[in-house]
Amino acid sequence: MRRARRYLFFVGLFLFLIACQRVASTPRLQNETLACPVQYELARIENGNAQQIIEHLAYTVSYNPMWKIPNWVAYSLTREETYGDVPREKRFSPDPMVKGERVTHQDYTNSGYDRGHMAPAGDMKWSEQAMRESFYMSNICPQNHNLNGGDWKALEELARDWARKYDEVFIACGPIVYPGYSTIGNEHSIAVPSAFYKVFLRKTASSWASIGFVFQNEPGHKPLLTYVASVNEIEELTGIDFFYNLPDDIEEQVESDYDISYWIVARNTALQKQ
Repeated sequence: MRRARRYLFFVGLFLFLIACQRVASTPRLQNETLACPVQYELARIENGNAQQIIEHLAYTVSYNPMWKIPNWVAYSLTREETYGDVPREKRFSPDPMVKGERVTHQDYTNSGYDRGHMAPAGDMKWSEQAMRESFYMSNICPQNHNLNGGDWKALEELARDWARKYDEVFIACGPIVYPGYSTIGNEHSIAVPSAFYKVFLRKTASSWASIGFVFQNEPGHKPLLTYVASVNEIEELTGIDFFYNLPDDIEEQVESDYDISYWIVARNTALQKQ
């Protein structure tokens, strides 16, 4: 009997792994429940940058131990996750999963830069753990105060509108760091980005749609449409391959251009004026 149970266990495990493999090669349909959902939001480095991949509850980060900031942060945002009521975390903390030196919140003190979230706290109100982990320093970059509280924040709010209207959006964002970058840090040298990017992917009625944004790390207050770029253009800027879990033909099609009509929401004036 024990041998039979062991045999059935391994047969079941084998069938489960086969099912996962099939799911990984098939685009996930909207509202479809899968045992092994494809993480369409994930990116991969193609520019040779150093990285440590860290998975937290709500987001995945490619952490750059040389820059002491992420290469990219990726996560999906669903309609349900935009309606949480968990209060905002009050403390920034070193990421316990970072190997080697760990940035602390004191490294940003009197630096002239905000501790700018990549995966925003406003998207993490559905879970105390997700909220707490969004304040890990591996999710933070030196960001101009005006940008952090202005146009960058406006795009975060628009992303939540998209999640509510389209059920789910896949998001990747991070810094653009050029050679000769400056640094901050009381104990650790943290790279100051020249710019930031954020890219979005969603399922449409018949296919997929993507759009990207690039912000200089400086003061400014412009219509969000000013910052729009195709995902392919941002891949050229960063050397990062976004949404690589899409089938190649679909990925190339949706990343080569963007169509604003796929991203219209009731308060879409945020794209045009502020």
